[in-house]
Formats: sequence, C-alpha cells, structure tokens
Amino acid sequence: MAFELPNDFRCPISLEIMSDPVIIQSGHTFDRVSIQKWIDSGNRTCPISKLPLSETPSLIPNHALRSLISNFAHVSPKQEHHSHSQSQSQSHSLISTLVSRSSSHESRLESLTRLVRLTKRDSSVRRKVTESGAVRAVLDCVDSGDRVLQEKSLSLLLNLSLEDDNKVGLVADGVVRRVVAVLRVGSPDCKAVAATLLTSLAVVEVNKATIGSYPDAISALVSLLRHGNDRERKESATALYALCSFPDNRKRVVDCGSVGILVEAADSGLERAVEVLGLLVKCRGGREEMSRVSGFVEVLVNVLRNGGLKGIQYSLFILNCLCCCSREIVDEVKREGVVEICFGLEDNESEKVRRNATNLVHTLLGNPMEA
Repeated sequence: MAFELPNDFRCPISLEIMSDPVIIQSGHTFDRVSIQKWIDSGNRTCPISKLPLSETPSLIPNHALRSLISNFAHVSPKQEHHSHSQSQSQSHSLISTLVSRSSSHESRLESLTRLVRLTKRDSSVRRKVTESGAVRAVLDCVDSGDRVLQEKSLSLLLNLSLEDDNKVGLVADGVVRRVVAVLRVGSPDCKAVAATLLTSLAVVEVNKATIGSYPDAISALVSLLRHGNDRERKESATALYALCSFPDNRKRVVDCGSVGILVEAADSGLERAVEVLGLLVKCRGGREEMSRVSGFVEVLVNVLRNGGLKGIQYSLFILNCLCCCSREIVDEVKREGVVEICFGLEDNESEKVRRNATNLVHTLLGNPMEA
C-alpha cells in the first residue's frame, strides 16, 4: 500500500505539507506563507468557504496541528500504517473503559493516556470518540480534581477540537465551564492546556461569542496572563487574541482591567500581548485605557526598535490609532523619535509594516491617512 500523508496536513492553497499552520476567521487552516500571499494580493475572502474576511485578517497559530505534523514527520511510513491499523482496533475498547462506571481510576487514566496518543495522529479516532458519546466521560475526568487525570482529559479534548465539526459540539457539551474552572484553580500545566483549548475552540465565530459572554471566562484568562508562568502567559494571550477578533469581546477584555496587564506583558517581551492590544485599540474603551497607562508609548517604541515583524506591525497600528485621537500622544510619539524610525521601515520586507509606517508618518506630520 502506498504511503500518503494525511490531507489535513496539506495547505489547501499550495497542497504542500504545512510548516507554519495558521487559522483564519472562517475556521479553516492554511500555511502562513500561502494565506499571507493570498491576503497581500488583495483577497478578502476565505479561499475555501468564500466567506468574507476582515480588512486586516487575524492569522492564529494552530499550535496543535503544528505539533501533530512535527510528530508525524518522525514516524516512518511502515510504522504509521501499522499504527493506524492498531488505533482502529484499540479505540473501541479504550472508549468502553473510559465510559464504564465500573472502571477503576487506574484503568480510566490508562485509557485517557492512550486515547491522547491515538487522537493526536488519527482523525478517524477523533471522530469515533465524539460520535460514541464519550465526551461526557472525559468532562467528568476534568471535574475529578485529580491533577493527572485532569491534564490528560484536557489534552484529549484539545485533540478532539482539531476537528472543525467538533468545535461547536464541544462547547455545547459544557467544555467552557470546565475550562474556566481549571483556569482558576488548576495546576500550571492544566491551565496552559485549558487556555490552548479555548484558542482552538474560538476559531469558530459562534464560539467566540459564546466563550466571551461566559461568566469569568475572559477574566480568568486575564488573571492567568498576570500571574501565570511563561507558558501560561503565552497561551492566555493567544486565547485573548483569538477571542478579540470578535468585536463584542474587546470591551469585555478591556473591562476586565487587561490593558495595563497587557502593557506589562509586552514590556517583558511577550509580543502576543502587543497583538492583543492591536485589537483592543479598535474600541473606544481600549484607546481610553491605553492613553492612561504611564509609559505605554515607550513600551511600543521599544517594540519598534527591537521587536519582531508582528510586534512592529501592531505597534505602528496602535500608535497611529492613538495619535489620531490625541494631540498629546502625537507630541510624545514625536519626542520618542518615531518619525525617524518609520522612515527606516520604508524598505521593510513586510507590506503591512511599510503601510502602517507610512500611515503613522502622515498622522504625525499632520496629514492623517485612513488607518
């Protein structure tokens, strides 16, 4: 039998195996280079669904799929074929053990551990788990309070969420309530997985609204961003970024006191925090809070000088939005030497950076262009 890589690993545009998979707001995944070229060419519709995209589409890293592709690359064709055959024969008994009320703690943990491995690679097993009704049993494990059982069950839910058809169903089954509880009182590893799970679920528009309106969901992420370790902070910022692509969630995030926390995170080098601020600046409350944060302009200028392309792109956008609303901020930005920095970005490799730098210069010199 000829060996073939799973189609889910291939970019729908290039048909090549994805090296940096990202999710757009339609819920579909593409390789970053391919979808960026599509967007930079002026297209504002999803290549698959033809649904309209925003003027500045968000590209959310699909960390789970990237991990799957990376793991798959280390498995030989013979091993993979054998593994697929085994997974089909094993999954039924593992699911039965998981859902049985008579199963011991040890056997349930073993079933979860093996299902996590199987669902990482095999989409048919992911579908089989959800179609069997086993999600309820997995959620019970999240509720168990046992740290190891909880982490394995969250990892399984994360794998199940890789299937687009599962995302809405998982939210309907009550995943969000469990995730929020874990974000509040779980172990550091469980909190990080819980935040990643919210990111995966939030690629579907209806889930963005559901998660954002759920009591304490956003505040729990903001709290994790403030008090978590490096991994927790990164995952919570990524989840907030995914949620804030839905406009109604931006005010909710601002109202949780996130702006100052995000600025501190950006100052510490968490570039994803700058990207979240780039979405919050689109709402009036976000701009007002940013204008009150002492040293905020200095933080953004430091990103312009030392950050990556995404950080620079969003910092330019934020500064332009703020300068359009405040003469005081215009004067402060000029004193920081931002005009000169923008001139130095005229030859930047990123079209978005070049465009945002040009817009900011026009705003600072008194001839504002549309942001």
